[in-house]
Amino acid sequence: MKKAVSDQVANNPTQFNIAAIAKLEEQALDRRTPTERYSDAIVKFIGSLKFLVVHVVLVAVWSTLNLNLIPNVKAFDPFPFGILALFVSSESVFLTIFVLISQNRMARQSERRSHLDLQVGMLAEQELTMMLQMLQKLCQHTGVDVKSATHQVQGFSETTDVQKLASELEDKLPGQ
Repeated sequence: MKKAVSDQVANNPTQFNIAAIAKLEEQALDRRTPTERYSDAIVKFIGSLKFLVVHVVLVAVWSTLNLNLIPNVKAFDPFPFGILALFVSSESVFLTIFVLISQNRMARQSERRSHLDLQVGMLAEQELTMMLQMLQKLCQHTGVDVKSATHQVQGFSETTDVQKLASELEDKLPGQ
């Protein structure tokens, strides 16, 4: 199995990466709770042109009926449209809650991606450090002169202290 994966990466790394990312996204969508699925469906609909058109039509019909613009039709919610205001404000509360549920899920998913990105970056740094150390030993063994770059290579070939790096970054970033 491992050989098949490494062959797949070697043959077409871009397609392999796209498939891996697509699989991660599918898994994230599958992990959603029923509430999150429902919320995502509502948020998808309220963010559509169809939702906007439905609201514009409803408000136009409501206004037309309640401004006595149609003869022989009695207004059930005369101006300033108190019932309409109640419905719209209630709707906005519920829609806000659904948007927040979806945003919370997306924030958790984004945090997972950031952790994965950090892990991959740290592994890549460790691999590069190991490769630089091996190259230095090969150069020394074969007698290749690398004195001009020795100081810089020496710094890169040392293992990065992630805690120290994070602490230094925290000290340098502006406060919130």
